[in-house]
Amino acid sequence: MILLDPDLEPHPAPPVRAAKRTGASGLPVSPRRQRLPSARTLARYLALAQAAVRLRGQVTVLLTTNAAIRRLNRQFRGKNKATDVLSFPAEGVGAEQIAGDLAISVPTALRQAIERGHSLSTEVKVLMLHGLLHLAGYDHETDTGQMARRERLLRARLGLPHGLIERTHTPSPRRSRGVRP
Repeated sequence: MILLDPDLEPHPAPPVRAAKRTGASGLPVSPRRQRLPSARTLARYLALAQAAVRLRGQVTVLLTTNAAIRRLNRQFRGKNKATDVLSFPAEGVGAEQIAGDLAISVPTALRQAIERGHSLSTEVKVLMLHGLLHLAGYDHETDTGQMARRERLLRARLGLPHGLIERTHTPSPRRSRGVRP
């Protein structure tokens, strides 16, 4: 299930500085590629990605603001900063029917999409896949690469670009020095 925060703009505008940015190709990122996909489109992707992860149970995805995700991050992780995606696995009674919840900051996703040179739709899908893997029990902060390998395999299967884990080890094409792609 896809939920939209009522405080979220339906077609978020990039920050003023980002409006003139170019993608990884060096070409301007079109406003159309900066639009949030429909809840129906994201729900279809969620079902596809959830099946690929082999995660059973209902998943709810909240598309929200930086302020809201910052509050959630502070409340549940003790980190007073906005982030791109948070995962909340279900626990206790009924957990076998509910896999958990994801919260995605659309403004952060938009900034990352522009930096990576792809659409907001693609970035939200990358974040959803990453969150689903966390709901399935993977944790890149404590494992020895299992989540990164699984994410890489599933991204290839789902036709997605670099994932979050790889980004921490691979410079952004826009920010890299030397030879351009």
